Amino acid sequence: MNNQKIAIESLSMDLMRVALGYQRGSISMAKRFSKEAQKRCSEIDASHVKPYFAKILKKLTLVLRDSGKDRIAEDILMHSVICKNYAKKFC
Repeated sequence: MNNQKIAIESLSMDLMRVALGYQRGSISMAKRFSKEAQKRCSEIDASHVKPYFAKILKKLTLVLRDSGKDRIAEDILMHSVICKNYAKKFC
């Protein structure tokens, strides 16, 4: 397994935990895993992924920073599934 795949799959799991935290009302857990997800985003080299996925990663960092949205759990969950599917298909 290459490092990109591990980083993307780990990002997917961190995002899943962020979404579950917001859904359950555990804001501290969601914020903790949000920081972890931001670290994972910085580990992924955007030049080695498809251009559309690089745009998704860029948008994801903005979504993770904006914790005031009402729909953040759904947005984060969607990004988690996108990351998981990308890792399965292209890595």
